[in-house]
Amino acid sequence: MYLARRQRTVDAASVGQLLLHLPPFVMSLLIVATISYTLLPSMGWVAVLVWLSSGALAFHRPTESVLARHLLNLRYPTPRERARLEPIWREVTARAGIEGRTYELWVEESDDLNASAAAGHIVSVTHFSLASLPSSHLAAVLAHELAHHVGGHAWSSLLGEWYALPGRLAWAAVRGVARLGVKLSRRLNGCLVLVLLLAAGSVVLAFAVSYWFVILAMLVAPYPLAAVARRAELRADQHAASLGFGPLLAEVLQAMHTQEPGNNALAASFAARGEAGAFGTIVRAHSRRSGTLGKLLASHPDYHTRLHHLAPYLEPSR
Repeated sequence: MYLARRQRTVDAASVGQLLLHLPPFVMSLLIVATISYTLLPSMGWVAVLVWLSSGALAFHRPTESVLARHLLNLRYPTPRERARLEPIWREVTARAGIEGRTYELWVEESDDLNASAAAGHIVSVTHFSLASLPSSHLAAVLAHELAHHVGGHAWSSLLGEWYALPGRLAWAAVRGVARLGVKLSRRLNGCLVLVLLLAAGSVVLAFAVSYWFVILAMLVAPYPLAAVARRAELRADQHAASLGFGPLLAEVLQAMHTQEPGNNALAASFAARGEAGAFGTIVRAHSRRSGTLGKLLASHPDYHTRLHHLAPYLEPSR
């Protein structure tokens, strides 16, 4: 089997994700450093260094297993599921020139037509997709997820989220204190609660004044981050299409788009082609965000956009 010399790359989408996560990372670093040097004045740098190096756990397989089981709610495939998945996965990775054993296959108990790539080695598919999709179409879906790993989208997204976590927890704590203050004001002396809130607010305000540029960047970052995530999806589609899965992937996307509750068009479309596999459950449509802000924050492009970008791969070769 031909193996590509470069098994992983860092494309523009993954670089963009890392750059756009810098403001939350800086905020988290400030919070971790402040807490560390407050609790351990002489050894605070050790705690900061441990936190900075913790991102390497994204490629640590035992840690990935914990992540898959307890945070992503995944499980290992049963022997029967593995017998179906592995030949399809071998075909996909062989076409891409990728060592398939580098990645671990997982299953999500879900009635959605979906799959995902996470951390450094996780590729998952829903039980519904595995039980219902014809093998050729399942291969197209897995090729899309493989592209997220090859392009660096999966690990860069995870690292960005991980290093942004302290900042988000601090923001959640501020909001929690504010809610608690409102509740206490109804039961305790209003003046006492007001003093406590002013004391806490002054600390937050002083931090905001000193690092306003970081906070402003954090408020703006979700919009370009969502745009980069949409671009990563299009790049993954195009990578799968370049491997020859373009028409199959387009059929899956089109079926997902046209599927409505009470209409088993997805099953009928594949059954009419004589493909293997039976659809026992209606595919749930992806949630659609409403409004302009909702569209700007969507992490996936709409189906028309994805099909438009796949169009060059669907034209018959001359």
